[in-house]
Amino acid sequence: MRTPGRALGIDAGEVRVGVAISDDDGTVASPLLTLPAGEGLAGRVAEIAREHRCTTVVVGLPKGLSNRDTASTQMARRLAKSIEEQGLDVALWDERLSSAEAERVLIGAGRRREQRREERDRIAASIILQGWLDAQRTARGGDPA
Repeated sequence: MRTPGRALGIDAGEVRVGVAISDDDGTVASPLLTLPAGEGLAGRVAEIAREHRCTTVVVGLPKGLSNRDTASTQMARRLAKSIEEQGLDVALWDERLSSAEAERVLIGAGRRREQRREERDRIAASIILQGWLDAQRTARGGDPA
């Protein structure tokens, strides 16, 4: 279990990477930005985490519905390891269906297809981060809601 504080959430994709951030108390996640995937991503994530004084980086782990690792799972594990090598605490969090949930949220908010494409990754990152924050609060004996 970690100490409460600000956390950064990551939804890593092959093209775009969604980033979300929690409040100072580590209670509420909010979408922050979208980064292009590619070379130097771990360094960019570490820079953002330090800039916002985050104590933990939560990387979404995209396991298959059968709970098996996929190519995306391995990519997320490599990213987490690279971020950890930047000197940051990293947690992996099951992100199954977070992108689908983000899409439903955006459709419900009336976003057009192009707007959804721009926002989906950072919304998914906030869903991943919020799930992790709620689990941390529950583990400390707090109310998850």
